[in-house]
Amino acid sequence: MQCNQLIRLMKDWYLHVQEETMAPARMMQFADKHIQYCDVCRQDPLLADEIEKIRDFVLPEAKIPKSERDDEYDATPEISPDDEETETDDDNEDDEDDLEGDI
Repeated sequence: MQCNQLIRLMKDWYLHVQEETMAPARMMQFADKHIQYCDVCRQDPLLADEIEKIRDFVLPEAKIPKSERDDEYDATPEISPDDEETETDDDNEDDEDDLEGDI
């Protein structure tokens, strides 16, 4: 990274991310906007790779596409219908008998 201003800004923005006063995605939006308008950043041939490394480090897993997360592990186990409790017709008849006795 050749732009001293971007380095200073990234450090400052990252402190805000750690303090949870700025969202990581917002930090990266600010960086992208700076890069778009900065002459030094636009001429830096290695900047794109460095920004991608920072983006991978800063953005939480929730921002990673779901297809990539599913490959790593299954977060939610499947529930089979046999595991669920079901109400039988006998239970419903008992409730109806209770209601008739109250009348």
